[in-house]
Amino acid sequence: MKILLLEDDLILNEILEEHLKEQNYQVFTTFSSDEAEKYLYSQNFDLLLLDVNVPNLNGFDLLKELRKNSIKTPAIFITSLNMIEDMQKGFDSGCDDYIRKPFELKELDLRINNIKRLFNIDLKESIEIADNIVLDMKNQSIKKDDKIYNLAKKEFEVLIYLYNNRVKIVSIDELINNIWSYEDSIEASTIRTYIKNIRKILGEDIILNIRGVGYKFNF
Repeated sequence: MKILLLEDDLILNEILEEHLKEQNYQVFTTFSSDEAEKYLYSQNFDLLLLDVNVPNLNGFDLLKELRKNSIKTPAIFITSLNMIEDMQKGFDSGCDDYIRKPFELKELDLRINNIKRLFNIDLKESIEIADNIVLDMKNQSIKKDDKIYNLAKKEFEVLIYLYNNRVKIVSIDELINNIWSYEDSIEASTIRTYIKNIRKILGEDIILNIRGVGYKFNF
């Protein structure tokens, strides 16, 4: 599950990021609406966690803008604004849930799990892609012919991205933009190496190399 976190409190941002990563979520942290927009208009996310009182555009207006631009990603506001009128503004702007600060991390987990249930996100613990091949989402591994192959975290994320986008050809640039943050410097050769390692396990007929264009999950 890929989450964008917008929270300008440095300590809370770090706490939330650490906690979410412990739950095996992929987390992109931002501290202002401008920074968040750079991600939101270039990548796809499964969930948005948005503070309201942040630099530049506030969270309510940011979400309104996203909804006007047909970005329907589920969103939860996490904010110290605790009046019923504030909550009304949040839901009017298009949010799917609203958490008042301070809150316990367990409450956040419960609300995220509810969003996952409502929007059918990340519910499968394993995906069978062939009679003899299963992707283990929890352990980030591949089971093939009763053998277990453990992948590096980013290798597995590349594999899952290709699987989730199997209806199209995926370029190397698209993989970089959707799996790494824009501050990271990733070489195309790194992606090719990851995919080469995956194809050694799955077989070249599962992930096709469309020369000069990208890769296609053949399933």
